[in-house]
Amino acid sequence: MKNRLIRIFILLTAFSCVMAHAQTSRLDEVLQSGKLRVCMTGDYRPFTYQRPDGTFEGMDVDLALSLAKAMGVQAQFVKTSWTGLMNDFLEKCDIAMGGVSITLERLKKAGFAQSHMLDGKSPIARCTDASKFQSLAAMDRPGVRAIVNPGGTNERFARASFKQATVILHPDNVSIFEQIVQGKADIMVTDSSETLWQSKQHPELCAINPDKPLQFAEKAIMLPRGDVAFKAWIDAWMHIQKETGAYQLLFNRWLK
Repeated sequence: MKNRLIRIFILLTAFSCVMAHAQTSRLDEVLQSGKLRVCMTGDYRPFTYQRPDGTFEGMDVDLALSLAKAMGVQAQFVKTSWTGLMNDFLEKCDIAMGGVSITLERLKKAGFAQSHMLDGKSPIARCTDASKFQSLAAMDRPGVRAIVNPGGTNERFARASFKQATVILHPDNVSIFEQIVQGKADIMVTDSSETLWQSKQHPELCAINPDKPLQFAEKAIMLPRGDVAFKAWIDAWMHIQKETGAYQLLFNRWLK
């Protein structure tokens, strides 16, 4: 009888620990700490860019500041890279933003809020060459130099799609488009939103069929995996942003 009671006690204790753990949320931790730690690469305009003075600007920066304000906490931006995004997110951050796409690979280790933007892959090239690259088959030819930033969805797309074209890795996503302008590369396939933005910054470059992307993709805020309460709060906040027009104002400012 005594041993049975001990076993029951152990089982009840274990169950209580599991339930207590299940009820905890990063939302509570953020509210308690007063800080929302946001991982960002700082190299992906118009979503995130780290200025020389170390501060960040961009559409997702404004979104993060708005999110932190709604939570009553301070946003704390944590610089990361595309290759180190997941590890930095898991070790140092509460969320990750800055044009982050939902992928099955990322979903193995993290969760996502509800998508707030459709944004597939499209090419960008010198305007004088744009007519030559109207399809993936036209791009994937010997002699074509496809430049890409390492570590993210752009590199994965390039590796999977280009079998004959030469893939050039360029580690600096801020200066990568200058490589095309200067004739050191021919094309880059990246998110349609970025091709539109960069074509405005570089009149020599043209976004190619950004309204007909080569691949389906969605952008969302990356969250701790399985955190139902945190996801529900951020989803509700984003819904309010869209219904009140606040999201559209930010979208128009940065992408139109």
